[in-house]
Amino acid sequence: MLLKNCTFFNEEFEKEFGDIKIENGKIEAIGFFNEDGVDMSGKIVLPGFVDIHIHGGGGGDFSDGTAESFDKISTYLAKHGVTSFCGTTMTLPQSKLLEILKAARGYAAPKSKLAGINLEGPYIALGKKGAQNAEYVRPCSVDEVDSLIAVCDKIKLITIAPEASDSEEFIRQVSKKMTVSIGHSEADETQCRAAIESGIRHATHLFNAMTPMTHRSAGIVGTVLDSDVTCEVICDGAHICPTVLRNAFSILGEDRACVISDSMRAAGLGSGEFELGGQTVYVHDGGKTAVLADGTIAASVTNLFDEFKNLLSYGIDFKTALKSCTINPAKVIGEDKNIGSIAAGKCADLIIVDGNIEISEVYIDGTLA
Repeated sequence: MLLKNCTFFNEEFEKEFGDIKIENGKIEAIGFFNEDGVDMSGKIVLPGFVDIHIHGGGGGDFSDGTAESFDKISTYLAKHGVTSFCGTTMTLPQSKLLEILKAARGYAAPKSKLAGINLEGPYIALGKKGAQNAEYVRPCSVDEVDSLIAVCDKIKLITIAPEASDSEEFIRQVSKKMTVSIGHSEADETQCRAAIESGIRHATHLFNAMTPMTHRSAGIVGTVLDSDVTCEVICDGAHICPTVLRNAFSILGEDRACVISDSMRAAGLGSGEFELGGQTVYVHDGGKTAVLADGTIAASVTNLFDEFKNLLSYGIDFKTALKSCTINPAKVIGEDKNIGSIAAGKCADLIIVDGNIEISEVYIDGTLA
């Protein structure tokens, strides 16, 4: 397949014009070819988006541990330009995590690709558990993680609260096998810096479920911003206000922010009552999030493409917003040689948008989704 007359963003995320040749699901070459193809005049070609922290959408939850639910998430995401994702688990008993991993091991996604698995817990702090189930919170264990890896080698990320248990050796060992992220944590600056020195390289949904930055105490927020750690940001306009987002992006720059949805099964379904990690959550009419009965934010119901457009409306420059939805998260999970940008040799995962940045088509491995 040949896409002709493309205005696209190249591997350096600079605007370029040319043709994109696709063979066997990969971008074979970029240039100008004297062949017939699909005319993309008037369109803009973006790299497929990568959501590394998503619990569910379209009625499916990754923690259901079934191909049926995985399919619902995959199909929902493809409609919104997310071509790869990390299915994210909650804090759950080991038996349930093993069940989910067994289901994911041989899973073949119909649309958006399962690029990996993100374990959000169970090694978190009770005081910052958010919507996680306290019954299953436990100390970090290398042996448990190894038992999970033995079942499925797709685990790319794990969130821990380093202060909640003896974590130094855990971080050192596990960071050799996946990205270890700080989150759902009450760590102070000293504890956070020690964790970074041990191997923490990522922060789970910055500002949410972590110690804040104040003028007298850096907390986790101030400490990770004052480091080279990559940071997840939920850009639905509710989890983080636009002014704070602008401040965060001014510090993180174009290479350290990773836009995530943190969405759950209600995404795309409107208002109603839903289940998340064994707890009942609610999406109210016009609500931007799913909440617990007491009003605590439990998860988002957004998607990366809507967040991308939010960022543009908040004043974040196009290049930074685009990298934060594509190559930055791909790097966090070690998949940047395959996905995350438009370049020869990479997967032909492409979003075709019009001049108003509305999705016209989505290609996943060169196939129209």
